[in-house]
Amino acid sequence: MKSRVLFVTGTNTSVGKTVVSSLLTRYLLEGGLQIRAVKPLCAGGRDDAVALSAAQGGRLTLDEVNPWSFASSITPLLAARRRHRSISKVEVLQFLRKAQKKCDVLLVEGAGGLLSPLGEGFSSRELILALNATPIVVCPNRLGAINLSRLVLEALPPAARKRAQVVLVARPHADPSSRSNAAMIREFTPSQAVHEIPWLGSIVNTASVKFEGRLKRALQHLADAL
Repeated sequence: MKSRVLFVTGTNTSVGKTVVSSLLTRYLLEGGLQIRAVKPLCAGGRDDAVALSAAQGGRLTLDEVNPWSFASSITPLLAARRRHRSISKVEVLQFLRKAQKKCDVLLVEGAGGLLSPLGEGFSSRELILALNATPIVVCPNRLGAINLSRLVLEALPPAARKRAQVVLVARPHADPSSRSNAAMIREFTPSQAVHEIPWLGSIVNTASVKFEGRLKRALQHLADAL
């Protein structure tokens, strides 16, 4: 039986996808699930892949987490072209389906936002569709979150949109909208699954983060979506 697939995408780059992916990976592992977390494509270094590897206790090598990486902080499609390389959807899916056979849950972290071009002719949206994955849409909890999250949800394939989970990540300086964003987004989300993660500080390694309070509730709700 194929494992279930969670696909962590976002409303943009640098919105907290790796923090959410790392925390959820740790939470599910500690709950006894065989989860494998990968980020097929990295651009701008491999820090995200290092964080995912650490969240899994180093069970996977860096190349098993992230087979395609580029130093330039630009979309992977353009980074690959600048190095005269081409990445196809077929080869990325081959990597992901191979990983899928080795776990109960496969967590895939995309690069950039949902429609950021990852390779020739595909973005995270096409991977979500091909893998029949449950999308986890990460969005900063600030002014504009309602519009940004709705845009991503509308861009998802209809079946994926119904399963989608939205994660609002608190910012260090909250604005008034942060108190009402979750309730408003629920009104426009088919699954009404909107979760809030508190500000955890400028963390690089999530290993020291304790699962308690609002964070624990959010992670449990995401786990229940499986």
